[in-house]
Amino acid sequence: MAIQDIKTYSFKDIFTLSVVDFDKACIVHKPEQIDAYSIYWIKEGNGTYNIDFESYAFQDSVLFFLSPGQVFNVASEKIKEAYKITFVRDFYCIQTHDKEVACNGVLFNNVYETPFVKPTENDIVKLDFILESLIDEFKNTETAQYDMLQSYLKQFIIHAVRIKKEHHILKDDQETKLFKDFSLLVDQNYKTLHSVTAYATRLGVSPKSLTKHFQKNGLQSPSDIIKNRIILEAKRQLIYSNESVKQIAYDLGFNDAAYFTRFFKKSTSNSPLKYKKDTKN
Repeated sequence: MAIQDIKTYSFKDIFTLSVVDFDKACIVHKPEQIDAYSIYWIKEGNGTYNIDFESYAFQDSVLFFLSPGQVFNVASEKIKEAYKITFVRDFYCIQTHDKEVACNGVLFNNVYETPFVKPTENDIVKLDFILESLIDEFKNTETAQYDMLQSYLKQFIIHAVRIKKEHHILKDDQETKLFKDFSLLVDQNYKTLHSVTAYATRLGVSPKSLTKHFQKNGLQSPSDIIKNRIILEAKRQLIYSNESVKQIAYDLGFNDAAYFTRFFKKSTSNSPLKYKKDTKN
């Protein structure tokens, strides 16, 4: 996206809304690591985005959600109208509000599912109204602006959760809860816990029962989810840090760098050093 074509509203650098209105192709080759929660709404356009080393093509109206630490770049895009909302935890903590909003592990902090949500025409009308209200409030300097902006952001996120639940295939509440609880536990502990047994114990189920549950619902196996989360972080660190392979291995819970190298190569067909060299060139 060309900077000169973006109009940005900001509140103390902790909450921003950017409005894009142009018809121009743009290719951003260099991946960037996201440092704030981000919501992109491509209202009209098409393209291909790379998120955490996976490519996602889109067309027409689509919402997608990124969390701090994720890797993002534009392979190609042609956008007529788009919005970008960014916020930090100090402005709106999704974990604190999760009981009310239920977006943690569904929209955000979810590296296990395609991050896109497609709104219907009726949804678009509602989202438009919230964004117009947000823009009006950004221009307002009256008392309690922080609370009003946070309220509109919360409404936008709640509606996005409803869209995902209504228009996307989701398991029933109990099935969703187990997968969500497991995936959040993995996201919080993958650097120190590598076994299915460790997670099953914390969830109060047996490893066998957990694995069968995932099989029954057509999900990746628990062991694959753990492995893939470790590999994802390894890729991020290999590209965005200057740490040695040995230090990255240690940071990810491996006492033996050689074992980590074999683990990484088995999953990616490349050694960590070769992956780093090939990706940066």
